[in-house]
Amino acid sequence: MKEKVQEVIDSKIKPLLQADGGDIELVDVEEGVVKVRLTGACAGCPAAAMTLQAGVERILKEAIPEVERVVAV
Repeated sequence: MKEKVQEVIDSKIKPLLQADGGDIELVDVEEGVVKVRLTGACAGCPAAAMTLQAGVERILKEAIPEVERVVAV
């Protein structure tokens, strides 16, 4: 499942974040919980929590139904 998550992050999520000066790094996947690190402009951005839930989590859940939630570490 980690490979599937990385593929979705690389193909669908990274380009969106990089367009705004941010980036995302996959840290781990454990029992449906995806752990990511937001970097660049996303690190410390007041909208980062919204980006995680409304963007990253939604995209991952649509592509991979086994994903239960996404957390920042």
